[in-house]
Amino acid sequence: MTIPTSPADTTYRSVEQLVRGIQTSDGAGVRLTRVLTQNLQRRLDPFLMLDAFRNDNPDDYIGGFPDHPHRGFETVTYMIAGRMRHHDSAGNEGLLGPGGAQWMTAGSGLIHSELPEQEAGLMEGFQLWVNLPSHDKMISPSYRDIPSEAIPEFTLANGVRVRIIAGVSHGVSGAVQRQTTEPLFLDVHLPSGSSFEQPIAPNHNAFTYTYRGNVSILGTTVPDRHMAIMANDGASSICIEAVEDARLIIVAGKPLNEPIAQYGPFVMNTADEIQQTLRDYRAGVFERSTVKSV
Repeated sequence: MTIPTSPADTTYRSVEQLVRGIQTSDGAGVRLTRVLTQNLQRRLDPFLMLDAFRNDNPDDYIGGFPDHPHRGFETVTYMIAGRMRHHDSAGNEGLLGPGGAQWMTAGSGLIHSELPEQEAGLMEGFQLWVNLPSHDKMISPSYRDIPSEAIPEFTLANGVRVRIIAGVSHGVSGAVQRQTTEPLFLDVHLPSGSSFEQPIAPNHNAFTYTYRGNVSILGTTVPDRHMAIMANDGASSICIEAVEDARLIIVAGKPLNEPIAQYGPFVMNTADEIQQTLRDYRAGVFERSTVKSV
């Protein structure tokens, strides 16, 4: 395999670290892999968490995620297979199906649930948490359901297929854009022997997560169910080569460089703000949230 022709000044990021993730459960017993854990939040700012789930045993997902609160960040749920029903404290609901995404801004706070709408079969996907800057942490909550057909995609001459949940790739704008964190979220399908390049701003943090097959990034093999943290070495692009038929997500964003104070599903900037959040939650403020559909 060879790196495709690029401008002469193109440089490629290397892999700084491989992460296997931690097997755990959340919600009402949903088995998942927590890939981006709290100890990596500063390194991968503005991203706070990545959960990957792939279960074909309904006992591992049927309980779903009953009512739970959030404040101070955004959640991005991307489904590969299966169906999940969303309800929130403003009475909104939506069905997230295969290939679809939901981008929810918790902002000042809301209570929502995510419950499987199936009793058998494969349930697979990701949930990514994206931090909000301090000036946006108390904005009104909002959410957007993005069906599969509304996610832009393209296929290159070498057969590589790219779906763009957020950001821009090869001149194609994704379903979601954010000015402050400038997130990039791509789902990339690579035939065996193919390669794919993605420009990434040198000052942005970036990682990949392989969820099928094996890929190679500048000589480092990144196997199935592994995250590769990309080095902040000033390079302008990443190049991924498929050792076999493979699929992975690419995530990158502009760091906020702000303090992070997290208590479970609440992410603020200071301990005092967390205490105020807990008081608000106990007082039922989240139950009265008005969530906008955007």
